[in-house]
Amino acid sequence: MRIGELAQRTGVTTRALRFYEDQGLLQARRSANGYREYDEDDLHLVREIQTLQTVGLTLEETRPFVECLRSGHETGDSCANSIEVYRRKLEEADALLARLGGIRGELAAKLAAALDRQAPDPCVVPDSPRP
Repeated sequence: MRIGELAQRTGVTTRALRFYEDQGLLQARRSANGYREYDEDDLHLVREIQTLQTVGLTLEETRPFVECLRSGHETGDSCANSIEVYRRKLEEADALLARLGGIRGELAAKLAAALDRQAPDPCVVPDSPRP
């Protein structure tokens, strides 16, 4: 398939596919007329990259998964280097969650203190029946 069809089937722009190629993540073959040619393995590879980016991996962090697929594995996370990326990203996510939990706790404490200090608004007049 040519680059336009790969782009259409994956939902990735042709520009992004060329960028993947520039980064060494995608390897296009060239037809006699110079057009880029891709196959179903390339389609699978681009979908793997997309899936990994969806869960927060950078393009560079997808490299071990791409290499794993290229080496003949059915999934990109069958190799030790890919599993190591998962572990590292999970540690990063845990650290972010801990930090956010601390921030949330501080905000909740500040809100509670502010509400405790809040005096009733003397300008508020209760609704009275109209004549």
